[in-house]
Amino acid sequence: MVKSFFEPETAVETQGGEQPQEKREEPGALAVSVDDFSALEERVRRAAELVKRERQARAAAEERATMAEAQLREQSPAIEKLQRELGAQRAERDQVRQRVERLLKQLDALEL
Repeated sequence: MVKSFFEPETAVETQGGEQPQEKREEPGALAVSVDDFSALEERVRRAAELVKRERQARAAAEERATMAEAQLREQSPAIEKLQRELGAQRAERDQVRQRVERLLKQLDALEL
């Protein structure tokens, strides 16, 4: 007879028509069949493996984040320098455009 995982076992069947004797168990103890225990053991093993994989994935993600932050700190000065150069190039382009416009106006004035 297989008992449910949560049903306490209170009596033991005996042979030869004897009266069943009360099985004395510790308070709070549960009767668990071998199959139930094996299934529980398998679930615990899978849960432990899942926790292990998740911890490894978290450690790998934290390592990648740390490396990305280091790269960002390393490249920040270069990015700032390139932004300043870009601003200087745009200012120079505007100056050249203004000079070319003035020269074109002077050429137009000569042709009149």
